[in-house]
Amino acid sequence: MKRKDGFAFLDDERPDILCLQETRAAPEDAGDLFPTLAHQRWYPAARAGYSGTAIFSRLAPLSVSAGIGVKEHDGEGRVLTFEFDRFFVVNVYVPNSRRDLSRLPYRKRWDRAFLRLLLNLASDKPVVFCGDLNVAHKDIDLARPRENRGTHGFTDEERAGFTAILKEGFVDSFRELHAEGGRYTWWNLATRSRERNVGWRIDYVVISKALRPALREAFILPDVTGSDHCPVGIVLEI
Repeated sequence: MKRKDGFAFLDDERPDILCLQETRAAPEDAGDLFPTLAHQRWYPAARAGYSGTAIFSRLAPLSVSAGIGVKEHDGEGRVLTFEFDRFFVVNVYVPNSRRDLSRLPYRKRWDRAFLRLLLNLASDKPVVFCGDLNVAHKDIDLARPRENRGTHGFTDEERAGFTAILKEGFVDSFRELHAEGGRYTWWNLATRSRERNVGWRIDYVVISKALRPALREAFILPDVTGSDHCPVGIVLEI
């Protein structure tokens, strides 16, 4: 893996914590990607070239943990957690239910297990979790909700899974600060939908309600190219 031009935006953004999903690599494959983010942890899937997550941080974590803690879910490198003094950061790459919905039953079990992890962490201190959640939550979160209703990423079951998280004391940071539509994080490159902004908002930063007073910004960077997704992020003042 080489440091693609798609990461050049980091020179301006200068994040304290950077979370990547679908890395499809191990540390030895990637080399020294972000030397200024000295505290790095990769969580590759058991299957080479598949899934995977990584966190890069300027701040030293108190502890690092990988996975949900459920054998069924922990072979694909999908959840990586850094603990800091005042909060946890959870990087997540949620399973896709597949176009034919063959993995939807698994996705529902995964959603419940992930929520249990979040609640367990939140009983100790507030949580920030971010990543590709593979769901557009509301009609406003995709360009063509009527045409896509019931398709993977916009089924009632997947949307209910995200609603269940929010009901347990979590806040969709972007939607908390931005009520307008037309703001997406994923586009189908095969149909050149990015050029027409026919997209989906499936990448999120979600925070515990206790962190809401510290939320200063929640942003999407659609002009950063190099992927079918674009970066999202928040600014917390704590």
